[in-house]
Formats: sequence, structure tokens, C-alpha cells
Amino acid sequence: MTIRVVAKNQVKPEKVQEFMGLCKNLVEETLKEEGCIEYGVYQELENPEALTMLEEWKDESSLDEHLKSNHFREIFPLLSECLEKETEISICRKKL
Repeated sequence: MTIRVVAKNQVKPEKVQEFMGLCKNLVEETLKEEGCIEYGVYQELENPEALTMLEEWKDESSLDEHLKSNHFREIFPLLSECLEKETEISICRKKL
């Protein structure tokens, strides 16, 4: 069964453009990974500083490999510097 990740980010208003630039590189590299089904960043309509990453992975091992990848390990700390608070992450397994 596939794995979904929902990573909610509250970005500092002055850092939204920087965050999106970093995400562009992360998304481009991640979509090349084996096991990645979907990987994108979505911006709330009424709160432009609320940016959520929605991911779908073939399985847990694909997600584990992503978390070990050079591009993730390089970019994720830079993304964290743009945040108002820590990212809220939910990892779910599809059941039906």
C-alpha cells in the first residue's frame, strides 16, 4: 500500500519566496526518485504563508530512501530556517 506524507509549514512572511525557491529544487529532484508517485507544494488560498507539501510514495522504503537523499538532506535544513514554527508532519498508509 502507498504512503502519503502531509507536511504543513507556516513560513515567515518575508521568507515565502525563498522557501518556494528551495522547494522548486527539492520537488524537481524528488520527482526523479524511484518510488515517488507525487510530490508537490500547495499554498493555502486564505493564508499565503501556509505551505503544505503533499507526497505519495510507493512504499515505506521509497520514503526512507528519499529522507537519506543528498538533495533532501541539503535542502531541508534551509527550509527550516524559513519557518515560523516546526513543520507538522503526518505519515499515512493507504488502507482502502
